[in-house]
Amino acid sequence: MGNQRPIAVDLFAGAGGMTLGFEQAGFDVLASVEIDPIHCATHEYNFPMWKVICANVTKISGDEIRQKSQIGDREVDVVFGGPPCQGFSLMGKRAFDDPRNELVSHFMRIVTELNAKYFVMENVKGLTVGNHRKFLDEVIDSFEQNGYKVLQNYKVLNAAHFGVPQHRERLFLIGCRQDVHLPNYPAPITKPAKAKRIAKELIDLPNSPTVYEAIADLQDIAQHPALLNQDFCTATISGSSKYVELINDFGKANFGYKRKHNANILTSSLMSKHGESSKYRFRNTAQGEVERISRFYKLDLNGISNTLRAGTPSNRGAFTAPRPIHPNSPRCITVREAARLHSYPDWFRFHKTIWHGFRQVGNSVPPLLAKAVASQIMEILQPYPVIGKDEYVLGEDKLLQLNMTTAVKYYGIKPHTIEPRTKIR
Repeated sequence: MGNQRPIAVDLFAGAGGMTLGFEQAGFDVLASVEIDPIHCATHEYNFPMWKVICANVTKISGDEIRQKSQIGDREVDVVFGGPPCQGFSLMGKRAFDDPRNELVSHFMRIVTELNAKYFVMENVKGLTVGNHRKFLDEVIDSFEQNGYKVLQNYKVLNAAHFGVPQHRERLFLIGCRQDVHLPNYPAPITKPAKAKRIAKELIDLPNSPTVYEAIADLQDIAQHPALLNQDFCTATISGSSKYVELINDFGKANFGYKRKHNANILTSSLMSKHGESSKYRFRNTAQGEVERISRFYKLDLNGISNTLRAGTPSNRGAFTAPRPIHPNSPRCITVREAARLHSYPDWFRFHKTIWHGFRQVGNSVPPLLAKAVASQIMEILQPYPVIGKDEYVLGEDKLLQLNMTTAVKYYGIKPHTIEPRTKIR
């Protein structure tokens, strides 16, 4: 891995959706910081060439990130991430000083400590409406006071406008140091397939890939009883769509590094165990409709997925988010099918359990969306991105099988860094 590529740091990294998107745009993401050791292990598995730092962002400095990774004294081109925040304003108090929003201030602190040329802060669409806008205005003002200019008229980007078969809207705040030029927001390249309403500026664009194009080539998991007890099996995948070829491609449009993997192994496909009554209801729900008891959405083969959710963390009950119903089978979709709908390549693997796996997909930015944003910064830094010519062996399978106890031990962090599940009596 040469030093020709611009370098980046991912904060609140999760399993690595933004890391992958920035890699595919031509960046080397030399350090990723994440507090959850389960996510860290999955990140380490998929990005064996870089450093994942299992730490609380509030307790780590820019210098520590440099020392614990390959960055050293090199200039950091971009810091990106999605700091969780509630964005509430308190009467007589700046929202930015609200302790519930402290992760945003630590994101800013690390950006400035690393003296990064650029930053990308991803967050919920809700920050742009109502009283939450006051908080967002304060964030922008604080960045400007710390020597950064921010791209005005901040935008909410929909993944379905960037070739992803999923409706997913996220805010992206982009800024840079005063001595460099601001990039532009990426322009949409697709319109959502089978959308009821299309914005005037999108009408002439091609449709986004459909659910059918994303998952139709995956074998019916009911044919593989092994998937009742494990998340992988031998299965031939054939007849892939252009979309599937795109997300798995290491070609002209993908500047990421190749991963050695067995394309004949279907992964992240542990089967959900549904009762007969649930199967009956799922089977009798029309595509594109919400099942009336579970409130699960049944995917429409000719449309796009609804927003894939993460579910609650362990200290809030460890509930799995509502998962879409498969369009042809009376069951919820697998983690692999969700990953396809999120634009993850098939070599990318997730934790072996359904709960953690869906949490990792649902919490992440779709790689194709992250890549679209990253490519705008890359154009300014290095108009002709360097292709990642090296090939890497993915991490050890044990990384995908750790539970919270063994993951805490593996990373040498304090027990209960992530609060244990609260049992409701």
